[in-house]
Amino acid sequence: MKLINNTFFLLLIFVTVVCSAQEQMIEKITIKGAKKTKVNELKKILFFKENTVLDSIQLNEEIIRLKRLPAISHVYYEVIRLEDNKNEVVVKVEENFTIIPEFNLWTTTNKRLAYKIGISDYNFLGRNIVFGGFYQNNGFDSYGINLRAPTLFSRKWGIAFHHQNWNSEEPLYFENGTANYRYQNISFETLALYQVNNKHQLQFGINFFKEKYSYLTGAISSNVPQNLDVNKQLFKLIYTYNNLDYYYQYINGFKTQFYGQYVTSENEYQNDFLVFWNDLFYYKRIGSKGNWANRLRIGLSSNDKTPFAPFALDNNVNLRGVGILVDRGTGSIVLNSEYRHTLYEKKWFILQGNIFTDFGTWRNPGGSFSDFIDSNNVRIYSGIGLRFINKKIFNAVFRIDYGHGLTPNSSKGFVFGVGQYF
Repeated sequence: MKLINNTFFLLLIFVTVVCSAQEQMIEKITIKGAKKTKVNELKKILFFKENTVLDSIQLNEEIIRLKRLPAISHVYYEVIRLEDNKNEVVVKVEENFTIIPEFNLWTTTNKRLAYKIGISDYNFLGRNIVFGGFYQNNGFDSYGINLRAPTLFSRKWGIAFHHQNWNSEEPLYFENGTANYRYQNISFETLALYQVNNKHQLQFGINFFKEKYSYLTGAISSNVPQNLDVNKQLFKLIYTYNNLDYYYQYINGFKTQFYGQYVTSENEYQNDFLVFWNDLFYYKRIGSKGNWANRLRIGLSSNDKTPFAPFALDNNVNLRGVGILVDRGTGSIVLNSEYRHTLYEKKWFILQGNIFTDFGTWRNPGGSFSDFIDSNNVRIYSGIGLRFINKKIFNAVFRIDYGHGLTPNSSKGFVFGVGQYF
């Protein structure tokens, strides 16, 4: 028995030595194709390093991660065998053009023509930093400045800063009618960004902001002030699980994103409140030219009976064709589903068509969960659209959709925008 044990022990040592001797190592990492992007920045982002074990599963996951970066249009790799058990990993990237101007035109609630202009660099200084700003005029002046550096301190830690002075005319809904108010929001936000691994990310921080409401026209209620000016603090947490794989305009996989916010304020019309929502995304490649895309959003907030409810029923957010800021609620369930099909593709240009259905239902401020199945709160829209895509420029998707309501007393209309709807 002792001889058998000794033999087994020696055999185990032999197998361990042989396996160790045959273990493939990364001797060198070479990045090719990077022009604006700093090579050192890409190497910092990668989880695999030189003089570590060559792991093909990890390599494939890292390539998927790189394809999610705004600076990268496409990326692939090859392994070159060197002497002994050493290897060179050559990562070949195709860069996006990332300095993106923004220009939008639309009609406000009082039929006034509004516009928004801006510019953002999604690869500022070649270091995976997003930096940009905008100016908007919708009868009032607004502006915003954003800086987001997800790998500023290391491949896991980054930071984001946002400042905004937002002014708009918005409808408020209460029992005896509707009123239009001038709404102003001046905010300063700081977020810490932490990447747990390739699939899990966290963002958390605080937003200090001042809200002002000034009565313009419409109904008056004794329960709703004509002027409101209050300082608030917003504590924010965002958790993201991202398992999406990109191939130019095509997406495959699953993603979930949770938003949690706690807002504190001191005034008689608005209590401290909690709001959260979760977005579930599912994308499926169909054949060589098709893509099925889905988004399910479920959100709830503190159920105060107030015209300042956080969830909005709006063309540009949830239901295509419904109109601009049609209603508000303290709960929301929205399902967007569409099939995208590439109609034409030549070099950098892509023409994509889509058919869609948007479903939504709301909980009224101060209402109950039964509001979600109340036919008066359910909206269903369906329609068709086109996408004009430049595959060499980040998020260069101009979209136009036409939505038609399928539920009673529904509206219809066109929705324009930049980027996919979701």
